[in-house]
Amino acid sequence: MRIGAYEGNSGRELAAQYESISQQELFAPIEHLLPKNPASILDIGAGSGRDAAWFARKGHTVLAVEPSEAMRTYAQNLHCSSMILWLDDCLPALNKVYHLGTSFDGIFASGVWMHIHPSKRDRAFRKITGLLKPGGNLFISLRLGPADKARMMFPVSSEEIHSLAQSNGMSVVSHINRPDLLGRTDISWEQLVLRLHDDGTLALPLLRHVVLNDAKSSTYKLGLLRSVARVADGSQGMAKYNSDTGVSIPLGLVALYWLRLYHPLIQSNLPQAPGNKTGSKGLGFIDDHTWQIVSQLACGDFRVGARFVGEHADAVNKSIRKAVATINNKPAFYMTYPGSKDPIFPVTRVSRHRFNITNQLIINEEYLRSFGSLFVPLSIWRTMVRFDAWIEPSLVAEWIRLMENYAKTQGRELDQGALNRSMQWHNPSRDVSYVRNRTKQLMDAKPVHCIWTGTRLSKSNFDIDHCLAWAAWPCADLWNLLPAKPAINRQKRDKLPSAEMLDRSAERIMGWWEKAWSGDEIGKSRFLLEAKASLPIFSKNLDLENVFDGLQKRRFAIRADQQIDEWTI
Repeated sequence: MRIGAYEGNSGRELAAQYESISQQELFAPIEHLLPKNPASILDIGAGSGRDAAWFARKGHTVLAVEPSEAMRTYAQNLHCSSMILWLDDCLPALNKVYHLGTSFDGIFASGVWMHIHPSKRDRAFRKITGLLKPGGNLFISLRLGPADKARMMFPVSSEEIHSLAQSNGMSVVSHINRPDLLGRTDISWEQLVLRLHDDGTLALPLLRHVVLNDAKSSTYKLGLLRSVARVADGSQGMAKYNSDTGVSIPLGLVALYWLRLYHPLIQSNLPQAPGNKTGSKGLGFIDDHTWQIVSQLACGDFRVGARFVGEHADAVNKSIRKAVATINNKPAFYMTYPGSKDPIFPVTRVSRHRFNITNQLIINEEYLRSFGSLFVPLSIWRTMVRFDAWIEPSLVAEWIRLMENYAKTQGRELDQGALNRSMQWHNPSRDVSYVRNRTKQLMDAKPVHCIWTGTRLSKSNFDIDHCLAWAAWPCADLWNLLPAKPAINRQKRDKLPSAEMLDRSAERIMGWWEKAWSGDEIGKSRFLLEAKASLPIFSKNLDLENVFDGLQKRRFAIRADQQIDEWTI
């Protein structure tokens, strides 16, 4: 914690003061409340990086947020650690932190509260709370005493923190008064530790209500919930944050995932409503003629970056358009807050869909946004991003229960094997043949090297490695498929590359992307579409350096959320 935070005439002097404080003395009174290994830590206002480095040395994964470029650069040079990811962001918004889509076991906001204007503190506290994992602790220190006139400061009080904690579903588990560790007699500090016992919102009870209690005349509400959850899980890059209230996601993307979910159910003749006895009969979002064409596709074909031509392009476009209309008129309209007519997921539709489909359809962001947007409240979005263990099984179990009830009224029994197979989410194929063939094609003209070692590869001796391990995050996007030496790939297996290993291989990775996809128009388009959809890329300039930056941040989020073992050589 930044007790005795920056004072002095220069950033270097401030950092030197900060670095002079002993962490053992600083954390001793609350040592029993500190996160245990391994944990994910958010250090807001990380300053010189002293605390972030201390957490990293203890084996924690640390996101260090510091808005001052000079201080951030100084800290990165002083405390060079692959366990720390630095980010230019600040309270009250923390927009970039939110775009990472991860949550934290412990959050430290030390010596920063006095810099936040009182009118913005409610928002700042809500934002911090939304980033905590259930059971996580917020460590906050308050500077008491005269303000430093050279720096903007506002009065603070522990009473305010207690009030904010109560209104955000948190409890104060420790409150300690301490003298200033730099020996300033007119300054003292209060250390508070707050705990989030649930997720701090009404998102979990609300989702339970919709899944288990809400009246359903079809499976559509469950289909919408599961589609939105899948967008949150795999396409966070397409979410647009609307202030602090929630996110807008492309309505076409929700419809795309909707079709992906319903495709195997319709193929297996599993009833989705009392009147739906076979195939698409009685389902408003698809007609027989269109279904005859769409049924020729695999459910995995409904993905961002997919291309369709001829009658498939026309049929998929019509299916998405009809799914959008059904989502808007049925589940999004009728899925409301308990005791209210206000929709949980408000839809904003384009008055008339005018996207020009000729002989080819490319599922890109422009196309998916052309249908309008669906708004997801921030608390629900954060819960879905975290994908708590109960959400998916509860949705699947309730969906199966509904189908069995519909089948019973129709006088038939359903095959349990078909039920379970059809309800599985079909992850992207692990097939890497497209990238393997492209690699061999390139080898005919120029050398191709292992992105981890730089060793030259041959046609008879190379693997295509999932950079971010398939076991941690099933992703067959082109940016995630890289040529590697077989022995190295076997050694890496299901581990994440360490941040240091990723940094060390940066030039080779970006060099491969450039070599493989810059001269392939279709491959380049797919590469960029997939990167934008699935990686947290903050810049509008989608160049290779920004894609690599997004890869680093996605690696950090997976490591922070899952604590997957790391790999290096």
